[in-house]
Amino acid sequence: MALKIAIVGRPNVGKSTLFNRLVGKKLALVHDLPGVTRDRKEAAAKLKDLALTVIDTAGYEEAPAGKMEERMWQQTRRAIDEADAVLFLFDARAGMQAYDEHFADLVRRSKKPVLLLANKCEGKAQEQGIYEAYKLGLGEPIIFSAEHSIGFDMLYLELKQIEEQLSAAESDGREFSDETADDMAAEESAENLKKRPIQIAIVGRPNVGKSTLVNALLNDERMLTGPEAGLTRDAITSQLNWKGWTLNLVDTAGLRRQAKISGAIEKMSVESTLYAANMAQVAILVLDADGVLDKQDLTIARKILDEGRALVIALNKWDIADKKEALQKLNDKLETSLTQAEGVPTVTISALKKKGLDKLLSAVIKVYERWNVRIPTAPLNKWFQDVQEQNPAPLGKNKRRIKLRYITQAKTRPPSFYIFSSNPEGLPDSYLRYLTNQLRESFDLRGIPLRITVRKSDNPYAG
Repeated sequence: MALKIAIVGRPNVGKSTLFNRLVGKKLALVHDLPGVTRDRKEAAAKLKDLALTVIDTAGYEEAPAGKMEERMWQQTRRAIDEADAVLFLFDARAGMQAYDEHFADLVRRSKKPVLLLANKCEGKAQEQGIYEAYKLGLGEPIIFSAEHSIGFDMLYLELKQIEEQLSAAESDGREFSDETADDMAAEESAENLKKRPIQIAIVGRPNVGKSTLVNALLNDERMLTGPEAGLTRDAITSQLNWKGWTLNLVDTAGLRRQAKISGAIEKMSVESTLYAANMAQVAILVLDADGVLDKQDLTIARKILDEGRALVIALNKWDIADKKEALQKLNDKLETSLTQAEGVPTVTISALKKKGLDKLLSAVIKVYERWNVRIPTAPLNKWFQDVQEQNPAPLGKNKRRIKLRYITQAKTRPPSFYIFSSNPEGLPDSYLRYLTNQLRESFDLRGIPLRITVRKSDNPYAG
């Protein structure tokens, strides 16, 4: 059964060009003059192995009842009702127009899966238009050019996923709705996460027990260990299967302070360690329980978080430590010196005695799932309104009023958000910290780095 998709959008955004590219023939008239397409045109198409039925529609324009434009809109509405999914095109070069926002609201009400295509992205002048598209509440725009064949691979992947979700919903007897889509996306995401191996770098100062920890996790003497510092020189990867997860454990050389690094081999070892940490998804920072979070430990932790990696702290040699003093010291230092990722999980272990290892891996999985989390636009903006009501944004640093319009999640790994404001340069750092802390608390994002960027939103009255 072919997946039926309706191509919609305001006039002259490239709907007919996309229709012709998918169908493989020039069936629809294409011209720079807006409003060339009036009727809905339907044809069979194929995108790789995906069978499609594509509907080209007229651009939306409001008009009084009985007028030709109003009848054209009725045809478009019927196309949306008949379709399994909607491709909503907008012109990224021209940016968001009033019709785009009005049309997005109507498409959203259809409860159909919608893919947002930022068309005409063949140059570099479309960045602002792409950022503006987040306010439509239709998810992340696909960078696209129907004329220059940009973005078709991503379009295929998204349509393939919709087809699979619709098949699953049909076999379960469920109706596809926004809630169903969110539930399916969450299930799909959890499944996909488990299919992919997690790259885990085990880092720390020399002689804190990194190689011993890897051996304990593998239950094998895979790494050379001993009381001498600096036995590990190169980053060595070993694979571990744990509770259905595939974990790539990367043992690394110990990192000393920059001033103490000497010799070509140690310099290469340090470069290898830093590369492994940058390429990892989760880093386990191993600390000696008797020397908790000294300056070098904090430097390593900050580098990991600044690179956007998830972090877990393993407090090793717990069997011989002064437990009460070590924990108190660690918590104090985390609170004052590592504010980039409040709530970093800390696990006490003994690598030599193989204690606390399951707890450590559970913490790794939990923080990895948080690092991959995607928050739907609707609850995110509901939260955004609530926190502003509780604590409104103060007067800006430039003494101008700040209007925070909306928020959207731009990407995951780590979760990154855009806030659109009338006065982004005026937003005080303290208020941005307040929003970050509230976001962590409300959506359980503790212990991972978050990226929040404030961008300028267009003046709706300009022009």
